[in-house]
Amino acid sequence: MILAVVVISVIKVTGQVTMPDVLQKSSLKEQLNYIEEHTIIYENYRAIREDMFQKIKRNVTDTLSSLNIKITGLNKTASALNRTIDTLRTNLSSTQTRLEEMTVTKNSIRVAGIEVNKATYNKIMWTILAGLVATLLVGLLVFRRNLSVMSNTKREFQELKTEFEAYRKTSREAREKLTMDHFNEVKRLKGG
Repeated sequence: MILAVVVISVIKVTGQVTMPDVLQKSSLKEQLNYIEEHTIIYENYRAIREDMFQKIKRNVTDTLSSLNIKITGLNKTASALNRTIDTLRTNLSSTQTRLEEMTVTKNSIRVAGIEVNKATYNKIMWTILAGLVATLLVGLLVFRRNLSVMSNTKREFQELKTEFEAYRKTSREAREKLTMDHFNEVKRLKGG
């Protein structure tokens, strides 16, 4: 009986051909290339050993299932990334809206309850300032001209006053002389 078990084991061991390493460790492409190179074509049919066919079938199934798992994971990752992108777009949109509001607020000044753009406000203020400076310069020029006219008028008045005083003095002296001449003439005519 022991002999029968040994003979059957030897027959099974010698009857089985070992599986090539290419089918154990290589990629599917290399495995298919190996099968293509090491199988016989007979009347347009390829003859392949059943154990090799089953091994390739398992390898293909395993590869496809692992790729399907990988694809599922990638799809989940893609959908999560799409949700993240949508969230980020929404946040970006709201941030841009807030930025525009802040920019408008930063670039405007409230004057008498009205929002005025800073550039417009600056133009108005510089125009008013330029008008005030121009008015000040015109006022200063008018003041200097009036001061000059007043000083000329004062000088002319002093000259006129001096002339008038001289005229009054000469006219008084002339009147006194005329009065004295008249008095002397009356005295001479009466006494005479």
